[in-house]
Amino acid sequence: MSDNNLTTLGEMIKAFYHDNHRDDALDEQRILDGWKDVAGDFINTHTLQTSIKNGVFYVKVDADSLRNELFYAKSMLLGKLNSLAEKEILKDIVII
Repeated sequence: MSDNNLTTLGEMIKAFYHDNHRDDALDEQRILDGWKDVAGDFINTHTLQTSIKNGVFYVKVDADSLRNELFYAKSMLLGKLNSLAEKEILKDIVII
């Protein structure tokens, strides 16, 4: 029996997303999953919600002072989050 027709699960998932024009969905999930590593434990503890819509990363935090600190670090965070996807997925970050 030949193994030439075998496809890995990962390849099948990528093909599914590609066929449904959602190539960036896997990268977006990688970014959402990597928020804790990029932001650190303290900020992650105070993060209430994260989401991505139309190339914008939304992060909701529970403290005004933290919101201000994140505002000043937006460009650095944007670069680190995009590096998780190895391409520019995010165009902006909105801190709520």
